[in-house]
Amino acid sequence: MMQRNGGGVGAGGQPWVLRRVRLTWLSFMLFFILVFFPLIAHYYLTTIDEAGGPDKRIFGPRPGGELCEAKHVQDLCRIRESVSEELLQLEAKRQELNGEIVRLNLRIEACKRSIDSAKQDLLQLKNVISQTEHSYKELMAQNQPKLSLPVRLIPDKDDPGLPPPKSAHVCRLRSCFDYARCPLTSGFPVYVYDTASYPWGESLDPLVRQAFATSVKSSIYVTDNPSIACLYVVLVGELQESPSSPLPAPSALEKQLKALPYWRSDGHNHLLVHLSRKSMTQNFLYNVSTGRAAVAQSIFLEQQYREGFDLVVSPLVHALSEPNFLEVPPQVPVKRKYLFTFQGERVESLRSSLQEGPPQSFEEEMEGDPPADYDDRIIGTLKAVQDSRLDQVLVEFTCKSPQPSLPTEWALCGEREERLEVLKASTFALVISPGDGQLMASAGNGMRLFEALEVGAIPVVLGDHARLPYHQLVHWSEAAIMVPKPRITELHFLLRSLSDNDLLAMRRQGRFLWETYFSTSENVLGTILASVRTRIQVPPAPIHEEPAQEIPHKAGKMAGTDANLADNGDLDLGPVETEPPYASPRFLRNFTYTASDTYQTWNRAPGPFHLFPHTPLDPVLPSEAKFLGSGTGFRPIGSGTGGSGKEFQAALGGNVPREQFTVVMLTYEREEVLMNSLERLNGLPYLNKVVVVWNSPKPPSDDLLWPDIGLPIVVVRTEKNSLNNRFLPWDVVETEAILSIDDDAHLRHDEIMFGFRVWREARDRIVGFPGRFHAWDVNHQSWLYNSNYSCELSMVLTGAAFFHKYYAYLYSYVMPQAIRDMVDEYINCEDIAMNFLVSHITRKPPIKVTSRWTFRCPGCPQALSHDDSHFHERHKCINFFVKVYGYMPLLYTQFRVDSVLFKTRLPHDKTKCFKFI
Repeated sequence: MMQRNGGGVGAGGQPWVLRRVRLTWLSFMLFFILVFFPLIAHYYLTTIDEAGGPDKRIFGPRPGGELCEAKHVQDLCRIRESVSEELLQLEAKRQELNGEIVRLNLRIEACKRSIDSAKQDLLQLKNVISQTEHSYKELMAQNQPKLSLPVRLIPDKDDPGLPPPKSAHVCRLRSCFDYARCPLTSGFPVYVYDTASYPWGESLDPLVRQAFATSVKSSIYVTDNPSIACLYVVLVGELQESPSSPLPAPSALEKQLKALPYWRSDGHNHLLVHLSRKSMTQNFLYNVSTGRAAVAQSIFLEQQYREGFDLVVSPLVHALSEPNFLEVPPQVPVKRKYLFTFQGERVESLRSSLQEGPPQSFEEEMEGDPPADYDDRIIGTLKAVQDSRLDQVLVEFTCKSPQPSLPTEWALCGEREERLEVLKASTFALVISPGDGQLMASAGNGMRLFEALEVGAIPVVLGDHARLPYHQLVHWSEAAIMVPKPRITELHFLLRSLSDNDLLAMRRQGRFLWETYFSTSENVLGTILASVRTRIQVPPAPIHEEPAQEIPHKAGKMAGTDANLADNGDLDLGPVETEPPYASPRFLRNFTYTASDTYQTWNRAPGPFHLFPHTPLDPVLPSEAKFLGSGTGFRPIGSGTGGSGKEFQAALGGNVPREQFTVVMLTYEREEVLMNSLERLNGLPYLNKVVVVWNSPKPPSDDLLWPDIGLPIVVVRTEKNSLNNRFLPWDVVETEAILSIDDDAHLRHDEIMFGFRVWREARDRIVGFPGRFHAWDVNHQSWLYNSNYSCELSMVLTGAAFFHKYYAYLYSYVMPQAIRDMVDEYINCEDIAMNFLVSHITRKPPIKVTSRWTFRCPGCPQALSHDDSHFHERHKCINFFVKVYGYMPLLYTQFRVDSVLFKTRLPHDKTKCFKFI
């Protein structure tokens, strides 16, 4: 065991020593090779280079060119040379650019000096142009003065008088009226005598006298200066006899008239007015010599009436009371219970008519002498129609309580309320003229005519010799049927042959005549004065415009333009006006209208731009010299030469190539919304100005900055918070076209311009964007207002609509006050009222443009239309307006105008127009 271990040690120790010796030897040899071999090699190589000379060096340092002779670094050398060359070029270019910058800076300084000099030259040129334009206008004014309201001429104080006529019974305007006292530009001043200071004034009917005095105060033609008067008016009736004041004798009344201070011996330019309040009125002026004074009364004999000089007037039924429109029956249905009715009694012929048998035929009667009176035949024929029962008629020739009447005249039966109830159920109302052919007009017949028109019964006047009120100025054939008495046997056939459309048109015209000429004392007096003024061809007084009380405001920074609302791309909507606003021309038809359209305009029912042009209400209607002529096709034809593409976009063209519109915006305590809406109008072409109707009693905030849109913004203060203020004819509105828009309505510029172009093609219509319609509720038998989307409409909301300023006058001054009162009561429905008015006048529906049905105003405060009661109130408004008008004037339409190519991007040399679909 021990030996084995010891032998192992001895045997194993020898290799270990050998291995250690070998390791030491290897380490030494490795050290020698790593250290001494490089040194020896370096020395050897260095000795070889030195022995071979500088040209034979292999490993020593060489010049740069020689280094590049090595193949492995030739590419690197080429790169180095290229970079060096580019750096040299860039440096040269940098120096060149620095020099160019210096030269450009010098040129900039020179341009700045040139710009300053050019500005000075431009300012001088502007001054020269302004002076030249001023000189040009002065030269043009000398030859072509600008049309304006004519200067008023005053008649001479010294009246030279007129040559005496052959007879006072043959008086005509040319021989008995002094035109020198009534120049065309006189304004038609009228002096009214104070009859209370004259003897016959005590005998005047108190109601007539009071109503006449009230009407005189409201007339704009009445003057207190008799020396400049064109017409002198004297109230001579109706007279009432009483114990304390007996009626004056004809001779005494004649002396009293001649004693008037301005009678001037013959009474020329005087008008004697006799207003009848009762059916029985004595013709006490028959035996009075009135000289050259004209007579206006309800009763005339043939030998007394001077055609074209005297005037047949309507009776004064409503002396001091106003008619209640809610009590007036509706105009529909067209056919009523009775085909025709007549109630009256004529004492002289009643007994013979009832006792005698049926009259002989006209053929038998014509074999002998013509009959002098057809009243008996009329009674027999009407009774035969009633007995035939072909149609339901009501004829009564006896009265329980007949009203007093003139001889041969048909007396009225019963009280006025009883007669009206019968007429409300009558399609036609017979008016039989007096049997005496010499009695041309009577108060009784005038009363029958008044009552028939009041309740919508179409008058049928039997007797071609009768003279209806204002017969020379009113075309009665459009509201009444005139039948000679010999045609009484054909009357039934004639009445049954009329169509419903004709009947409704005649009923509408009759309602128009009654409201305009007969309904109130103001209308009666105004019609009398308008009749004389129209006969002598004096234009009416200029229209009264609502004076605007402007609220001062501060303009802020220049307004921007909302890209979403005014981004039109390359579409040129028209020039943005940089010159002063251009107002619509006025006073284009001062006298041509009077001379050419006198008869026609009186004859027409309310048609477009012919509503009441020469009526008692003409002082409050737009003077045709101001607004009508230029808006109804009477303007001079412009230089419209067609055009397409850019030419069509850049100009309006047409017959009125230069025209602007005014934006009227109603607002109430929404300053932020208002400012945003005004700013969106910046850059809108053809905009004249913006009129902001400030409907709030609180003034705008002192620190409120209004946007500067480059055009005038007129802020108008109102007397009260009323939606009717939207349609007041403000005097600051100088254009015919008005864009009525809410302060929260969002319209793009291209939409506004498209609507403006469409309105110019239909100036008598409302042209707008949101459409609405009315519908009949069968269950409740009433009208409803509907705002649902529909292909048919009858209204366009005036929150975004164009209309003619003419309608602002009609809405504010002519439309029944009851409608405006309801608008104020509900603070609603003003847009419905305007649609009713325009449709009633034109008998045309509005025009809707584009497919827009509503407006969305994100972030706007709550509007009136969001109230829960909004639609309920509008239902009530429609039904109330129908009662006032007597029928539903709104008309349905499926017509809509859309922009087809108006905003389509086309080359300028291609056609770009808009189409109606």
